[in-house]
Amino acid sequence: MKTSNEFALHSAELLSTVGRVTVRRMFGGYGLYCDGTMFALIADDVLYLKVDEANCGEFERAGATPFVYEAKGRRTVMSYFSAPGPALESRELAAPWARSAYAAALRARACKGTAARLSRRK
Repeated sequence: MKTSNEFALHSAELLSTVGRVTVRRMFGGYGLYCDGTMFALIADDVLYLKVDEANCGEFERAGATPFVYEAKGRRTVMSYFSAPGPALESRELAAPWARSAYAAALRARACKGTAARLSRRK
């Protein structure tokens, strides 16, 4: 998995309608964050956006595909889908996809926080 820094910076600019997007190198690719929440990743110069039950259908209808990787003989499907083609053309076309991905990331973060609070009660 190899990704160019130039593509990562370009992607951060495309997604910047959600707020200040920061880029962090990870596992040969990049994670894209807004306010400390990862909502996109880049692997092999492909931009993937966070999905969950609420927004997965819209990504599937747009022809997006899930991020899948293999490690130690295991195939893992992540909760990130490729950005639909038009989203890569401009900030305006990327904006609704960026907002959707960021909202999914915030929902996932809230669920993790709730689960952690509940586990401490036991």
